Amino acid sequence: MNQDYIKADNWSIIEEEFDVERVKSSESLFSIGNGAMGQRANFEESYSGPTFQGSYIAGIYYPDKTKVGWWKNGYPKYFAKVLNAPNWIGIDIEINGENFDLFTCTQVKNFKRELNMKEGWYHRSFEATLANGTEIAVNVRRFLSLNLDEAGFINYEITPLNKDAKIVYKPYIDAGITNEDANWEEKFWEPLEVKKATHDAFVTAQTFKTHFKVTTFMHNTVLINGVPSQISASSIESTNDKVQYTYDTLVAKGEVSSIQKIGGYTVSLNHDNTLAAAEKVIQTALAKGYEASLQEQIDAWAKIWEMSDITIAGDVKAQQGIRFNIFQLNQTYLGKDSRLNIGPKGFTGEKYGGSTYWDTEAYCIPFYMATKDQEVARNLLTYRYNQLDKAIENAKDNLGFKNGAALYPMVTMNGEECHNEWEITHEEIHRNGAIAFAIFNYYRYTGDYSYIPEKGLEVLIGIARFWHQRASFSKDKNQFVILGVTGPNEYENNINNNFYTNYIAKWCIDYTYEQIQKVATEYPSDHKRIIEKVSLGDAELQDWKKVAGNMYFPKSEELGIYLQQDGFLDKDLVPVKDLDKSQRPINQKWSWDRVLRSPYIKQADVLQGFYFFEDHFTTEELKKNFEFYESFTVHESSLSPCVHSIQAAKLDKMDMAYAFYLRTSRLDLDDYNKEVEEGCHITSMAGTWMSIVEGFGGMRVKDNALHFAPKIPKEWEGYSFKINFRHQILKIEVTQNETKFSLEGDQALTVFVNGKEVVVQPN
Repeated sequence: MNQDYIKADNWSIIEEEFDVERVKSSESLFSIGNGAMGQRANFEESYSGPTFQGSYIAGIYYPDKTKVGWWKNGYPKYFAKVLNAPNWIGIDIEINGENFDLFTCTQVKNFKRELNMKEGWYHRSFEATLANGTEIAVNVRRFLSLNLDEAGFINYEITPLNKDAKIVYKPYIDAGITNEDANWEEKFWEPLEVKKATHDAFVTAQTFKTHFKVTTFMHNTVLINGVPSQISASSIESTNDKVQYTYDTLVAKGEVSSIQKIGGYTVSLNHDNTLAAAEKVIQTALAKGYEASLQEQIDAWAKIWEMSDITIAGDVKAQQGIRFNIFQLNQTYLGKDSRLNIGPKGFTGEKYGGSTYWDTEAYCIPFYMATKDQEVARNLLTYRYNQLDKAIENAKDNLGFKNGAALYPMVTMNGEECHNEWEITHEEIHRNGAIAFAIFNYYRYTGDYSYIPEKGLEVLIGIARFWHQRASFSKDKNQFVILGVTGPNEYENNINNNFYTNYIAKWCIDYTYEQIQKVATEYPSDHKRIIEKVSLGDAELQDWKKVAGNMYFPKSEELGIYLQQDGFLDKDLVPVKDLDKSQRPINQKWSWDRVLRSPYIKQADVLQGFYFFEDHFTTEELKKNFEFYESFTVHESSLSPCVHSIQAAKLDKMDMAYAFYLRTSRLDLDDYNKEVEEGCHITSMAGTWMSIVEGFGGMRVKDNALHFAPKIPKEWEGYSFKINFRHQILKIEVTQNETKFSLEGDQALTVFVNGKEVVVQPN
């Protein structure tokens, strides 16, 4: 049974009852972020019940020493941890001498929390009765500013309901925190300096090993009935990693007492002097004030939604799902900094470590290309170019490859591999293909070829060299094979000739060869520079061509399908529908040995190849492969439902496409995989966007033009989305009866709808 406590609403995530069993799940779902930092929706006041405290800063990580049973050569030396950052939201509160803690209150009623996605703020309100009999009403609003992205704002209001109250606020900042997820239970932060002023406090700490310096800061203002008071701190306590202020207020029954807190981080990634920078952020925030900053937040989100919103009429849960996904993607990454990337959990949790997986290239780039300026997608490509030397080092040191062959890491923070499962780290090599595909996809969509001669071609050559060396010649088959791999379906390890891996390897070599020829003709000086830099000769190119031209693909002629890998049909092929529901999810119920021997597929594998290279196959081939593999797919990866939704729509299996869409869009809201308390699935949220735009909208780019094949689930009255295609903003509106296009700008745009040419005039 999926959870269903989140109230259906078009623009907000709403919870309407306090339940200690759900606190950790809600901490994930109500998380907030602004691209530079983010935090789980922890309570500001102290809470003694089960909670997962987490705040995170983009780009700040710790290399936690790898922990494995038997060390194998080539294991990464560390697993990069997304660091739990110092806590700046904390406000301990005493009311009439008693510590305020929702877990110990005798009654909590009218509890409501809301994440307003339209305006970018998180709000919590409730009435509570403390053990000492004092009844209070509480209203808290918090947001992380998009405009001033090193600062966040909290407005915490308390109204005594049944008697006068002495309310003591004890706001603090604390760098003495630990990670929920740590291999050796070590501390990651070393305190350096504490500074205190009248209402301001600063703790500067640095990470051990990586030496990122962070100043965590706060400024406090106490208000009575909304008017700033002259109350000063009655005491200021500090240790080497924590500062806490105490403000005493006497509040008459019915009066509103509040504390406004500004807090956040300045980091050495961006500042030489993080303390001076923090003082400046406080001054800027105070000059604006809370109300003006909130209005700026609302305006900034309006601008984001103007471009990236998808509307769905007639299905509130579907609408809420897609907006939640778009909102979280924008909270995680806004494309301002090419040093940053999109972590699988974003700012909502610590699982998976690392900030960068192949998810970025395979799933996220299409979303950012279509909803932002193309520079954002170019930044994501540049991120990989900047790490090419590390990818070459990885292939050389860990796999013994030579001559500039590059293997990009499965998981990384800085270009070094930091994933510590050997069968993934060294065998799930298809990620190299996704990185090359993203370069192709960027050019296909934007028409901006300049990236390839400037940077992309060097990446492609490193990847092509890798595939050339990774393939081996089978005398038995008289073809080239790729042995000992893990495909996207991680429920199969160390297998031979994974169709998807072999196919993308061949494609990468062919595509790289074509780009070398194109750059030679159209950008001769770049061609000369690159060929000299990488020492690439014609003999090597001919060797590549031999591998790509004679690659083996496992196939069943009888079934008319490509095989996921050699020997797949030897398995006990019991479809998922015949699997006892009590056995699901198999990754939580079965031993790994049993999973590996089963036919069950974690996520699209052969079908991932059909998704990327749809034009290479007939619709009939897609249908046969889809119907065969979908029946064995358990979708225990968040990246699976979106690909299946897109392909089901293509095959006119609309009920299935809709079911998969709901699953991908509400994966976290409905907690399909029973793990949302660990954080949300950020990268797969881009797949949700694709399942509407590419699935129901049928959008493809072919021969420099947009093609659409619009379809609509019977559950919907209509839907709409906008895309930025080559600097023109096109809006598509689909109802049960018609498809309409509107175009911003002053130039007409030719599109194709179900194969027919349509000229869209602007405005």
